[in-house]
Amino acid sequence: MDWHPALQLVVALALAYVIFLLGLAVYARRHPDVLSLTDALRLGPDILRLVRRLAADRALPRASRLLLLALAVYLVLPIDLVPDFLPVVGYADDLVLIAVVLRAVVRAAGPDTLQHHWPGSDGGLRVVRALAGLGGQGRDDEQRNTA
Repeated sequence: MDWHPALQLVVALALAYVIFLLGLAVYARRHPDVLSLTDALRLGPDILRLVRRLAADRALPRASRLLLLALAVYLVLPIDLVPDFLPVVGYADDLVLIAVVLRAVVRAAGPDTLQHHWPGSDGGLRVVRALAGLGGQGRDDEQRNTA
């Protein structure tokens, strides 16, 4: 069996992930008030955990859970509409798809569900809330606004 294609795939995925992390790091340095560097580096894995948690929530409508499952499969597969090895634009299709699916799920389940299942930091939650069309408030900001 020839391992060359599998090795190429692993190297391409690792390189794409490094480029993604570098892009997040640059954004975090330019916008420290929005997202810290640590939050930026954790954003990808936190979004995957969020999608998994939401998809497992039986309180969500079945259509939303199936949409989340399809999103998770798309994000995990190495085949994308726009290849991830292309700088910046390679992850644009992933971000657009995440935003569309999160907006649909939040409309069906409500913003409290997003906050309840978010596994990451407040900075990451602000970014995900913005992607979902809710504005950029995190947990601390919402607690201050309700107090």
